Amino acid sequence: MGEGPRPDHPDVAASLNNLASLYKSQGQYAQAEPLYKRSLAILEKALGPDHPSVATGLNNLALMYVAQGQYAQAEPLCKRSLAIWEKALGPNHPSVATALENLAALYRKTDRLKEAEALEQRAAAIRAIKR
Repeated sequence: MGEGPRPDHPDVAASLNNLASLYKSQGQYAQAEPLYKRSLAILEKALGPDHPSVATGLNNLALMYVAQGQYAQAEPLCKRSLAIWEKALGPNHPSVATALENLAALYRKTDRLKEAEALEQRAAAIRAIKR
């Protein structure tokens, strides 16, 4: 019988992320946070810091912080996620729109409405592109 994936394999990161998402959905942030962080560390090591999967991990951790009102912790993660997706996938990719929308929502929660509106307009333009 074969062994399972190594503890530093991206499949392990995906499982950790899924478990973290379950905890987050239940409002169990203290259980979710270390799993998101461990998943992110595995992805960064296995795939490199600029891989789109790393951006997904950053985005998920950021959304958990937003759910808790920890906007100062979430913002740099949102910005890094956006930068990775833009570089790796191009400026008009749907994942870029998602990152823009998430950052805009954070800006709205912190009363930065002009910044939020600019990001929302950019995201809407991406969403309007026929694929």
